[in-house]
Amino acid sequence: MHKPLIDISSPRLLGFCLAITLFELLTYMASDMIMPAMLTVTHQLNASASHVPYAFNLYLAGGILLQWLIGPLSDHFGRRRMLLIGCAVFALACAAAFYVQSIFVFNGLRLIQGMGLGFVIAVSYPALQEVFCEADAVKIMALLGNVALLSPLLGPLLGSLMLEWLSWRELFLLLGVGGAMVWLGLYWYMPETVGTLRQDGQRLAAVPFEWGGTVRRYAALLTNTQFLRATVALGLMSLPLIAWIGLAPLLLIQNQGLSTLQYGLWQIPVFAAVILGNLILNRLIANIELPQLIRYGLWPFCGGLIALAAITFTGASTLLLVSCLSLYAIGLGMSNAALYRLALFSSDDSKGLVSAAIGMISIAVMGGGGSIIAALGAGDSLEAFALMACLMGLLCLAPLRLFLRRSHLPLAI
Repeated sequence: MHKPLIDISSPRLLGFCLAITLFELLTYMASDMIMPAMLTVTHQLNASASHVPYAFNLYLAGGILLQWLIGPLSDHFGRRRMLLIGCAVFALACAAAFYVQSIFVFNGLRLIQGMGLGFVIAVSYPALQEVFCEADAVKIMALLGNVALLSPLLGPLLGSLMLEWLSWRELFLLLGVGGAMVWLGLYWYMPETVGTLRQDGQRLAAVPFEWGGTVRRYAALLTNTQFLRATVALGLMSLPLIAWIGLAPLLLIQNQGLSTLQYGLWQIPVFAAVILGNLILNRLIANIELPQLIRYGLWPFCGGLIALAAITFTGASTLLLVSCLSLYAIGLGMSNAALYRLALFSSDDSKGLVSAAIGMISIAVMGGGGSIIAALGAGDSLEAFALMACLMGLLCLAPLRLFLRRSHLPLAI
């Protein structure tokens, strides 16, 4: 690893990375640990099981609700202050779920909890890019992605085990306590990157916040075709995985009659495959340019999705479905962090605003696409899910092909 771009001690650098990682992990855990209990939640709150995927999509919607504002504010006031605010809001919203008595209040809190994800994307990701050089930043993003993926990998299993002793309300309270501890870690270790003197003698200046100027900057991004291609492709590439997270309780627990523990175990191969893809990316990135890495990842990515289409007609079983999703997930892990980096630097604007736009558009694609898949009945059978996940995932090839054709950014060491 190369020397950081700012003056920071090794212990503080390690603490910063760990705090960022734990906050990201908690924002996903707040979704994934509760998924095995969602049918219980709807039953206790006298609501329909149809709220299961929609509560998940509301969480994603929370992630994009304020990103348009969070990013520019962090460009002006600094990354550290904004991330502390976001962590505090997340922790309080999780703790408040302990007292909820209505499905509508529950869904509202899911929306607020999802805002924590927005702070991770719009604030912590640019901060990492500003502390580390490109090669190290991509490696760290991939490794942090591995840790974050422990949530959907272990979250349902851990949630299932903890539900043997705790209620879903107590799980949320535990997440709130975890959020408070992460807030302390961020307070102690996170450096400020905006306005800080860098090792090369330059200083990342704060960007004045002005409503009209912010709107114009977002409008300019929306006319940047390369940026839009990469960002929409990011959302579409992750859509099959997001749909699986949202609909797996219906497919496995309600339709197949599996226990919550069995449901958790079936998540392990899929998310372990994403981690494997990230590890492959980490090994290859030193010698291969980012666009070529993405092209390599498309082989298992497309192979898994095409296999999903095939089992739609030959007959789907849980084993076949998970196997196909795992192959797709390897390709996703190989390409996601690389494509994010290229999308972030496809514009010269401040990285807080660009990262916020990436998060808003990609999460909107994932949340909207997930809602469409659910509304079309993908939760009714394994075959229906396999076909719709295949079709939605392959849609990414059109914008991605156009983006890669015009992307000639070499890897900067």
